[in-house]
This record gives sequence, structure tokens and C-alpha cells, in this order.
Amino acid sequence: MERPALILDTETDALTAGIDEAGRGPLAGPVIAAAVILDPARPLAGLNDSKLLTARQRDRLEAEIQAGALAWALGRAEVEEIDRLNILQATLLAMQRAVAALDPAPQRALIDGDRCPCLACPAQAIVQGDRKVAAIAAASILAKVARDREMEALDALYPGYGLARHKGYPTRDHVEALRRLGAAPIHRRSFRPVREAAGQAESTLAGSGRLG
Repeated sequence: MERPALILDTETDALTAGIDEAGRGPLAGPVIAAAVILDPARPLAGLNDSKLLTARQRDRLEAEIQAGALAWALGRAEVEEIDRLNILQATLLAMQRAVAALDPAPQRALIDGDRCPCLACPAQAIVQGDRKVAAIAAASILAKVARDREMEALDALYPGYGLARHKGYPTRDHVEALRRLGAAPIHRRSFRPVREAAGQAESTLAGSGRLG
């Protein structure tokens, strides 16, 4: 489960940033991107796609990445931006913000997936890059840990949806909670399950005389 990520030849440059995101699929919360420039002189063992690691492994690696990387940064796009731009464009915006926050700036960027944000340096998209490139794997870990932590905090602010458990993803329990409680400010209205569930909740409240 903790097999090392493969290192591509293109990652031999010292200032190559790996970029990945967390939170494209959930119905709630921001999308968070991370950008990481690893130190070639300080390789980190155990890097891999964050989804293939346990929470304990991710927490340990987060600390090691932050301590050992030449640079790392997070970027985000809020729910309002996701609803206004669409999730793809909001994700690319979060990636741009993460890269812009790197110091030193990267000379090249490797991005997980099949789309590249518009950056000041050359960029290359790599499908399943979080399983092939160590810097992208590191970025996937930082992004997921940061977003999971935020969703756990939001669970206390918006109880009843189970955010700490499912992290905003469209589980059956989450959709049922949306139908029962309606949408909270952190829900993405542009996502169909939120619109449908929120509309159903409003209809139920109106029928019971609790609206207006």
C-alpha cells in the first residue's frame, strides 16, 4: 500500500513543482490545491497517491514534506468561485494560486491530470501523476490533509451533515441530510445533487408551513 511513487526523468530539475488538488468531487467546501518543490538531496520515502495512504501515513508524510521540501504552498477556490466559474476552472485557479505562492518560484510544473493551469513557467499534465511523480504525490498529500482537516472543522460549524466523516462527498447519508436540512452556505449550489436535495427540503418545509 505504501509503495514509493515512480520518479519520471522530467523531475530531475531542482526547481520542478508537483501540483495536485483535493476536493473536486465533494458537494461542499472549497477545492484546495498544493504545489511542492522537493529537494533532490533529501528524498522522502513512502510518497504515493494520497488516496492509497492511510490517514496516519498522510499525517506523517505531511510533516516530512513540509520540513524537507525546498518550497510548498497551498491555494484554494471557495464555494462561491466554484459555483460562479465551474469546478474545473475553480480547480485550475486554486492551482495557479498555489504555484504563485511558492518561494522560490518553479522553473517547471508537473500537474496531476489532463489539464494545465496557466502558469508563468512551462507546465505538463500527467494522468495519474500522483502515482508516478514524487512531487505530485507530495502535493496530493498536502492538499488532502489540508482539506480533510478543514472539513472536520466545518463539521462543528454545520452539524448534521456528517462532514467530518465523508468530507463533503456525495454519500447516501450526506444527500439524505441535504434533503432533510437543506443546503448550508458551504454547499455548492451548482452541483446537481445539492440543487435537487435543497429544493426537496424547501418543498417539505413549505408543505409543513415552516417557510414564509
